[in-house]
Amino acid sequence: MKILKVLALFLVATVMTFSSAFAAGDAKRGKALFNDTKLAGGTTGKSCNSCHPGGKGLENAGDRKEWTMMGKKYKTLEAVINWDIEEALHGKALDPKSADMADLVAYIKSLKKD
Repeated sequence: MKILKVLALFLVATVMTFSSAFAAGDAKRGKALFNDTKLAGGTTGKSCNSCHPGGKGLENAGDRKEWTMMGKKYKTLEAVINWDIEEALHGKALDPKSADMADLVAYIKSLKKD
């Protein structure tokens, strides 16, 4: 019985660690996606980096609570990223809970200047 309890605790800890790491995203992979001209099926031949070279203009994006794009307000960074994917890249919106989105958000947040 003790072994089962220990095994269950180990399994719960492993799942929690994996979920936490997944939710945080991978900034290195996010940077690669940021530079990908085919991100989300984009058809313009542009990447996020085309308009934001080296992340220019996004240094404080991870700290904001609201964005206004073309007169419409957005409450999440994920929504703004999807707006850019659809409008600038002519791609399909990413699932806000996907690994690709988590990675893009991690990369953008990594641009913060101290």
